[in-house]
Amino acid sequence: MFNQQTINQHIILSHPEYSAQISLNWFDAEYWQQQKKIVGSKKGRATAWFFCHNELTAVLRHYWRGGLVGKFLSDQYLYIGLEKTRVFQEFALMMQLCEMGLNVPKPITAKVTKHGLIYRGDIITQAIEGAQSLLDVLKKRALTADELIKIGNTIAQFHSSGVYHADLNINNILFDSTGAVYIIDFDRGEIKPVQEQWQQANISRLLRSFEKELDRNPVMHWQKSDWQQLHATYQSALKV
Repeated sequence: MFNQQTINQHIILSHPEYSAQISLNWFDAEYWQQQKKIVGSKKGRATAWFFCHNELTAVLRHYWRGGLVGKFLSDQYLYIGLEKTRVFQEFALMMQLCEMGLNVPKPITAKVTKHGLIYRGDIITQAIEGAQSLLDVLKKRALTADELIKIGNTIAQFHSSGVYHADLNINNILFDSTGAVYIIDFDRGEIKPVQEQWQQANISRLLRSFEKELDRNPVMHWQKSDWQQLHATYQSALKV
């Protein structure tokens, strides 16, 4: 599965392939900046840092609360056991999804830092080579019929395997350099019994994200017929 070690108040989870290399410094963006190994960043609700170390290009992401609660607690979560932390749950889920052969980034390591009943967390995943989100692509051009089919088939593969994504949107669906489709960010995700109700709620959430970005961006190469093709492919590929 994966390895676990405790250093003072820090619990570190790691992929067996990288366990011997990992130190607490890995979770410090300033450390990578001092090493001149930061190769990029992406701003969302918080900044994700891309760094290159030896043969690995990876993404460092800190856990931040969203919504109204986030305005008060920012990055603090209640600690009621390691396996209940969002960090542990996401890391363990991604390890499982990799073992299932699904297109997700390889989880490298994660850290839970405890302070009494409070914890904070970080996760590092392997960067997807040449990654472009659907939003990145749609700002430049329309998706091809083949790309729409790939997206529909990939989501159906995840859903048919019982994989629930808590925030399926066009920023979390990526193409790699070969054109393969990946899904990222499995915070609060889980494997559930296969049911039409949550599958369709997931797909409806994705549609809303297309519509939201269409309203938000002055240039967005997206039209209703694209969704119809994507959705039709998804439905026909879905295994119940």
